[in-house]
Amino acid sequence: MSYLSAEDVSVAFAGLKALSSVNLKITPGHISGLIGPNGAGKTTLVNVLTGFQAPTSGAVTLDGKALTGLKPHQVRRRGIARTFQGGRLFRDLPVIDNLEVTGVGLGMSRRAAIAEAEAMLEWVGIAALKNRIAGTLPYTDERRVAIGRALMGRPAYILLDEPAAGMSAPEAADLSDIVRRVAKNLGIGVLIIEHNVGLVLGLCDHIVVLDSGAVIEEGDPAAIRDSEKVRHAYMGTAADTVRANLEVIA
Repeated sequence: MSYLSAEDVSVAFAGLKALSSVNLKITPGHISGLIGPNGAGKTTLVNVLTGFQAPTSGAVTLDGKALTGLKPHQVRRRGIARTFQGGRLFRDLPVIDNLEVTGVGLGMSRRAAIAEAEAMLEWVGIAALKNRIAGTLPYTDERRVAIGRALMGRPAYILLDEPAAGMSAPEAADLSDIVRRVAKNLGIGVLIIEHNVGLVLGLCDHIVVLDSGAVIEEGDPAAIRDSEKVRHAYMGTAADTVRANLEVIA
């Protein structure tokens, strides 16, 4: 079975442990969630999985073969795409050029890249934006363009870092529909990193919870919703003191 995994990954910055022996596995066609309080190490883990950060120890593997040491563009060419918290679009280029550039960078001819870019914008539901200058887009549209760009070349895995940040409830629901289609219709393995815990609980098959760089819980949404460890990490107090419903944590 195909999979992308972090295996006992640790990261230390000047002696400070950002991640401690973290294990995580993503499989094609499934949606996994990664949640945790601010500073838990979520983005650091995504950076390790995509080649932007070398682990201090442990390894990242794709179908059992080590990816550790590869540069980000080499990881991308192996079928592992990501989005960033800040969008990172080419702000002076039209939307369609943002996707075309990615296709060319992945080795497509310009004609093929343009054709796939147009098809991908249509598939995501933002074809009307194709000639808009990326820097003029509302924040939420930037996120959708970033997802379309990450899907260029039909990667096997896509890691979405805070895709719903700043979105209203209806916009987050639209995003959830896109993510479900990415997994179900395209067969892509998805890892979604979100502060919107309710969205993650409603979207993911399996969820991993980080706190202070370590995995404190993992399981299906029901197990995470009922976990005292998770409530304590978010609320700062035991479950028998604060009976919080995780779905309202954002």
